[in-house]
Amino acid sequence: MDLQTISIHGHQVAYRTDGDGPAVLLIHGMAGSATTWRSVMPALAEQATVIAPDLPGHGESEKFRGDYSLGNYASVLRDLLTKLGHDRVTVVGQSLGGGVAMQFAYQYPERCERLVLVSSGGLGQEVHLGLRALALPGAEYVLALGCSAPVRSVGTAAAGLFRRFGFQPRPPVEEIWRSFESLGDGQTRQAFVHTLRSVVDVAGQRVDARDRLYLAAPMPTLLIWGDHDHIIPVDHAYEAHAAMPNSRLEIFEGAGHYPHREDPQRFVRVLRDFMQSSAPAKLSSVDMQELLHTQTA
Repeated sequence: MDLQTISIHGHQVAYRTDGDGPAVLLIHGMAGSATTWRSVMPALAEQATVIAPDLPGHGESEKFRGDYSLGNYASVLRDLLTKLGHDRVTVVGQSLGGGVAMQFAYQYPERCERLVLVSSGGLGQEVHLGLRALALPGAEYVLALGCSAPVRSVGTAAAGLFRRFGFQPRPPVEEIWRSFESLGDGQTRQAFVHTLRSVVDVAGQRVDARDRLYLAAPMPTLLIWGDHDHIIPVDHAYEAHAAMPNSRLEIFEGAGHYPHREDPQRFVRVLRDFMQSSAPAKLSSVDMQELLHTQTA
């Protein structure tokens, strides 16, 4: 599952792909990369074509001064899928990636067969205080100091010491550390700040899809959440599930913000079952028009 790159509108987008069968698009979270899916991609690729990109400004994709909004991310993913020859996909998004997944389904419903939201943003205002603090003016300068080489080297040395004594970091710690390390790069850090401020401010999440969840009624939707998520509370999952009568909800007991990393076997099993037991949506602009008229009638 080697890393590949492709040019989209003159910018390089990195991605990993493997397998054969129905297409599944895996979208990572903020300051993350396609690497977050490494525990589940091989098993998923046994029955599906899996595509896991690094969003622009993340991982090995190009960092540029531009638009890091959910809408632009969705557009880039649409164009990536088009270039790779995939017309329709099951869209899976974690954290920020969940917001991007919902935006993709909203902008391009005819391209989306199923929607899977994993510890997703965009379903309520509450979010970890640390992210709200980083949205404050001037926080990027504090972030630059906190992610400087000397600070990162201390963390690396401490991690090495723990490993020498047989202590292995849990998957959530690995994910957070990988994100922290990526912010040592100035361009990546700038892209992170632009992305964060497009969806979060000091009061919490700025983007809220709850008033449009009714549009997902014909879309097979699965919500996966850890009941120990300290970044985006599990209450968002219960509330979204209640607002989407045809949705499914899977709570991973004891898991935090990264259920796909904390229990990858269960994650694969749940996702496979969902795909096998749900018929893919086939929405058109006429269907969307009817849904909108129904809501406003």
